[in-house]
Amino acid sequence: MTEEDEATPGESYWTERPRSRSAPAERRFLYRGEMLSFAVDAGVFSSHGLDPGTALLIEHLKLGRSERVLDLGCGWGPVGVAAAKATPEGHVVLTEVNRRAARLARENLGRNRVANAEVRIGPYFAPVAGERFDVIATNPPYRIGRERILTLLSEARDHLSSEGRLVLVGKGSQGIRFYQRWLEENWPGPVSVLGRGSGYRVIEARRTARSARGRAASRVAPAARRTGPPGRPGSLRRSGARSA
Repeated sequence: MTEEDEATPGESYWTERPRSRSAPAERRFLYRGEMLSFAVDAGVFSSHGLDPGTALLIEHLKLGRSERVLDLGCGWGPVGVAAAKATPEGHVVLTEVNRRAARLARENLGRNRVANAEVRIGPYFAPVAGERFDVIATNPPYRIGRERILTLLSEARDHLSSEGRLVLVGKGSQGIRFYQRWLEENWPGPVSVLGRGSGYRVIEARRTARSARGRAASRVAPAARRTGPPGRPGSLRRSGARSA
């Protein structure tokens, strides 16, 4: 199923008010030994299940216990929910322009007993104007075009704390290598590849340079296995789906 299959003709998953006929379902995946449950629907990104890029992003999103995190373009909320679980003393803000997706994300926070997160509606960084975060995580809507993606990457710097980092995922056909080079040339801090898999790569761009020892540690990390035993930090397994 392609992204276009999930919306009515002339409509995209970043449409503010989708007109696609509702087709509610449930998706689940195992994260850090806990089975997470999500309500999904037609007219939102990846309603058929957790897509490989988002799964890879979640797998390589390493957070401390008290981080302030922005899930930019949250869809039905898999990254935001996982982030909230990973930083129990922190706070996660999920933003989404698609109102149907935002409603689902709010429902999914409750489904998974997440109290340290909130969903805000609006495009790009509009819902968090003037705010800064320790981590911005995103699987951006690459179909909006290169110019707008570059604007998003540029604006991300102004929403990071002094030691903050942007973590994004993309695949070759979406131009992720181009965006990696652009970040290396234009981002103020070091840029590294956190992981690769299924044609995707997860890129981390830090707002400021770290010490020489820290820079050495941030070089390309080997891709972790996609699955691991329940309870292993960062382990992620997708489970079967069933209709709601």
